[in-house]
Amino acid sequence: MSSVEQEFGPTPSASADVETLLGRVADLIGNARPMPLSASVMVNRDEVLELVEEAVTRLPEELRAARWLLRERQEFLAKVEREGDEILEAARVRAERMVQRTEVVRAAQQEARRTVEEAEAEARNLRHEAEDFCDQKLAQFEIILDRTTKTVQAGRARLQAAIPEDGADDDEPVFGDAADGEFYDQDS
Repeated sequence: MSSVEQEFGPTPSASADVETLLGRVADLIGNARPMPLSASVMVNRDEVLELVEEAVTRLPEELRAARWLLRERQEFLAKVEREGDEILEAARVRAERMVQRTEVVRAAQQEARRTVEEAEAEARNLRHEAEDFCDQKLAQFEIILDRTTKTVQAGRARLQAAIPEDGADDDEPVFGDAADGEFYDQDS
């Protein structure tokens, strides 16, 4: 059992996983103990890294799910198109059999038109439903990605705020050289 599961309980599956993990990271940073005489906080690096890595490993599942939805949509549309072609072919064959008598021909033409229109309307409806379904799933995924991006940006902004200005007092602890991209390591 990972320390994430030990501290927060078993990790659930689904798209809320990544959002939950990132929320935990934000809570961990937000509830961290402040350092004396500083705006900086002390955070357990291993704990935060483990949560972030867990979130990153779960993102591909959501991406794979979105790809699966798109593939399912394409297969569904192809199936509906095949069924429509089969209905049209059946209507043609049926109409050809009825060509022998005038009244039968007229009735067959009307039925064929109606069948074609119904098949086209049904194919259109099914296509729209499939597109709406995929659009809804992609919109949900977009919201999750947007929240993830905002959480990461907020975390980075907090980290940037922790780096002292160039004119900092010599008595204040040095957290890293901003030009080198190094940060203060409380363990060293």
